[in-house]
Amino acid sequence: MPQTRQIRAPISASIQPLESLPQAIVAHGRDLARGEQIAFHRHRRAQLVYASRGVMTVTTRSAAYVVPPQRAVWMPADIEHRIDARDALRMRTLYLQPEAAVGMPADVCVMQVTPLLRELIVEAVRSGPEYAPDSPAARLMPVIADQIRAQPVTSLALPLPRDARLRRITGALLDDPADARGLDAWAEAVGASKRTLVRLFPRETGMSFREWRQQCRLLRAVELLNQGERVTRVALETGYDNTSAFISMFRRCLGTTPTAWRSRGVDD
Repeated sequence: MPQTRQIRAPISASIQPLESLPQAIVAHGRDLARGEQIAFHRHRRAQLVYASRGVMTVTTRSAAYVVPPQRAVWMPADIEHRIDARDALRMRTLYLQPEAAVGMPADVCVMQVTPLLRELIVEAVRSGPEYAPDSPAARLMPVIADQIRAQPVTSLALPLPRDARLRRITGALLDDPADARGLDAWAEAVGASKRTLVRLFPRETGMSFREWRQQCRLLRAVELLNQGERVTRVALETGYDNTSAFISMFRRCLGTTPTAWRSRGVDD
């Protein structure tokens, strides 16, 4: 995604002792300003990272995930990741010990967040990370775990290639998703044959070039919509001269219109 001016935000000093607490699930809230970035790091516990307000991009070494307010990213333990605040962000995170994460996804993914799960997460953060075994907060945690297991996974991931030639292409498209160059032009630009690029894209990303570019444009559209941009403007910035074609693509990928998607934004 196009980069805002990055401001390095240190990892909170309270996280390490928080992860050492005996509670199976602990909650932590943190706000980030637009452009702040938490550099690559990892946790001993699995995480559910949710933003009750704002859009964040969570990047691992192999993929980028756009996480708007109606979604959360599931992050298994010991996965290196970086968090970028695309606008003012209210981040609410649950840290789960292995016994609490049984039945959760084995890989990083973006999940839907129902209104019920949202309220449970917000209440867990309000309750604080330390709670007695017989407290209301303790009784809340198994309900939260059950709700996480029930959430459907959504298509808001963008696989990142390792091949240097593909990284030049994908990096340029992340900076400018509206770039309309086809593989013939890209092949000349990066010094590879079109045939090589056609072969490498599925091998490195699991997607064809066209599919990868469409996903890149979709994720940029999600960011812009959640920042309040008009649908026509979003269509142009993501490479669609025809607003109807953009709306059709958006509905096909996410099951709703851009306007309906934007109206789902919530705040705590």
